[in-house]
Amino acid sequence: MLLENHYQNAYVTRDIEQALSIFRERYGVQDTRYFQAETEVTTPKGKGIAVNKIAFIWIGKLQYELIEPVSGPVDLYREAVPEQGLRFHHICMRSFDWDATLAEVGRQKLPIVYRGDTSSGLKFIYADARDTLGHYLEFTSVPPAVWTAMGGR
Repeated sequence: MLLENHYQNAYVTRDIEQALSIFRERYGVQDTRYFQAETEVTTPKGKGIAVNKIAFIWIGKLQYELIEPVSGPVDLYREAVPEQGLRFHHICMRSFDWDATLAEVGRQKLPIVYRGDTSSGLKFIYADARDTLGHYLEFTSVPPAVWTAMGGR
C-alpha cells in the first residue's frame, strides 16, 4: 500500500534556475510551474515556516519536483544539496485515504521527519525510508481542485 499512487520524483538543488535549464536544454521540457513556497512545517526540532523555491515539471504521468531550500526549517533538503546540479531526494505518493496512510506509516514504524499542510487543503508528510530504500517517502493528500491546479494527470 505504501508505494501505490507514486506520481513524483523529487530532486534538490543549490540553483533552481540551473536545474530548470538542465530539463529544458537536455530533455526538451518547456512546460514548468515555478514559484516560491512558504509553508508551516513540523520537524523533530519543532515548527517553523519553511521557504523553498519549487518547480513542477510533468512528463507524461510523472511529476518531477525541483527544490531549492531558502530558509527556515529546510535542513531535510539542505543536507542533501549537491555542490552543482541536482540530487535525487524522495518519491511522492498521493494518498486517497489520509488516515489509512498515516496508520500504515505507523505500522511500518517509519519515522515521520517532516509534515505540513497548506491553506488549500494539501497535507504532506515525509517518512524516513533511507535505511531500506535509500531515500525519503513523501505522502500527500491533495484535494481534486489543487491536483488540477498542479497540472495533475
